Amino acid sequence: MKTINTYEDLGSIAFQQRLKETPGAVLLDVRTPEEFQEGRIPGSVNIDVTDITFPERVNSLDKSKTYFVYCRSGGRSQHACSSMNRLGLTVVNLAGGILRWTGEVI
Repeated sequence: MKTINTYEDLGSIAFQQRLKETPGAVLLDVRTPEEFQEGRIPGSVNIDVTDITFPERVNSLDKSKTYFVYCRSGGRSQHACSSMNRLGLTVVNLAGGILRWTGEVI
């Protein structure tokens, strides 16, 4: 049974492995659109956690999917994961953000 208000913080290698192993996983970048355009993990979608519409946008996401969340250094994605988890979404946070990512960035 899922515990309320919890999510996993995974390092880059574990995050990449779990992402690959999770059917229908969604990779979510919660940085600003400008940061997203400057460089992102391939396959990610952008929903800015600092945007006023963030709660509304994540509340409409498919609750049957697992969301793999990242930002620049991990702070904003932790905030996003907490908010998303409270809404009933299953989330995994990239500890250290894209700065710690060891995979491809486009």
